[in-house]
Amino acid sequence: MMNDPHEPRTGKVPRVAARKRLSRDELQSQLKAKRADIERQVQATRAQIDQANERIEARTGRNLVLAIGIGLVLGVLLISSLIFLKWVFVIFAALIVAITTFELVQALNKSGRRIDAIPQVVFGVGIVASGYLGDGAVRWSALLGSIAVVVVWRLIAQMASQTSRSAIDTVADLATGAFVQIYVPFLASFAVVLVRQEGGQWWVLAFLILVVSVDTGAYVAGLNFGKHPMAPRISPKKTWEGFIGAGIAAVIAGVLLALFMLQVEWWVGIILGLLILGTATMGDLTESLIKRDMGVKDMSSWLPGHGGILDRLDSMLPSAPIALAVFLIVNLQTSLG
Repeated sequence: MMNDPHEPRTGKVPRVAARKRLSRDELQSQLKAKRADIERQVQATRAQIDQANERIEARTGRNLVLAIGIGLVLGVLLISSLIFLKWVFVIFAALIVAITTFELVQALNKSGRRIDAIPQVVFGVGIVASGYLGDGAVRWSALLGSIAVVVVWRLIAQMASQTSRSAIDTVADLATGAFVQIYVPFLASFAVVLVRQEGGQWWVLAFLILVVSVDTGAYVAGLNFGKHPMAPRISPKKTWEGFIGAGIAAVIAGVLLALFMLQVEWWVGIILGLLILGTATMGDLTESLIKRDMGVKDMSSWLPGHGGILDRLDSMLPSAPIALAVFLIVNLQTSLG
């Protein structure tokens, strides 16, 4: 029997609407509770990350998150300039050398030395440019010429100065000025010479990756297992456990780079990795010794989380000549074989 359309409706519709409103309210309440729970979890996770970062910073003296962020930005810029246009890399390298040289000069002057920034920066850039534009003789001539200029400049500046300075201090100033030119621009010029070679950009990238692998391996192993200081008077936080971790990372990265990037025998990667392990460690300890002699923790605070630019280049600078030497030997063997 069909219902009469004119028959009054029952109370089912209002009850259905009421249930729908109730369900909607319950859903909104559940969503609010879920959002509050997620916010609490995010805050708790953030607090844990902050605490972990504080512990790492207390042990290593670095803000890890900030250091990684800045390192990634610089790495992208460096790799992009290296792979796509070699001359852009040369300009990038010259700019970095200029800033690093100025940074080192400023730090040395604060420690009591008298070093002139203008000739150091200008002729340091000239050394880097000579590595790309000229041959070995031109580069060595640029180095000797720059040393002569900074020495004469300092002598003239000292004679024109109103302040007296002992003969020992003056000689130390001259020797330090020459050292700056060798330590930063000349060592950096080996990377420019290498990138100029056919396929050399991949070798530059490879030795930079190896240096980063050494630093990372030493950092991770030292942070988790470091107990025995390697050179407590120079770098108290560098440990033998970190050095072993750096060696393992260098060998693994060296083999992978040899096979998949450099297209050479795997054992070349092991040799290159171990050599870079030695030069990177030596470069790190050398800069630590310089900073300890000057009584500073970092060369500057220009790179938050890293310290100064030289604090990031200390392992790379002495590694560049080794990378060039291995490249030349491998290519000589290939041509003879």
